[in-house]
Amino acid sequence: MARALDDDLRLRLLKASASGMSARQAAARFEVGVSKAIRWIARAKDGEPSSRPQGWRRPSALDAHEAFVIELIEERKDVTLDEMVVLLFAERRVKISRSAVGAWLRGRGWTFKKSPHMHWSKPGRMS
Repeated sequence: MARALDDDLRLRLLKASASGMSARQAAARFEVGVSKAIRWIARAKDGEPSSRPQGWRRPSALDAHEAFVIELIEERKDVTLDEMVVLLFAERRVKISRSAVGAWLRGRGWTFKKSPHMHWSKPGRMS
């Protein structure tokens, strides 16, 4: 996937175009495609001088039920993802996969890691 060009380059091209340079001349000077220079100049005339955000974040089905999920976690700290999936469907009729719940929680800073008291390779007291 191609990466976005720098906004500084866009602004320099727009400044050159505003000073009387044609879109084709500006494209050649700044080594960008002619169609891109024409598009940038047209968008600047429409009041959009900077680049648009890239990508698109699709909203999750859990966004509307965030308070319910947090309540589940606070009630039982050891609730599993499988249990969350079952409770979400039973109480809220939200059908979602376990991996989607895990990704949603990680995106909000919730992690569920086991923290053993002792490393598995070190022997404990046997008395």
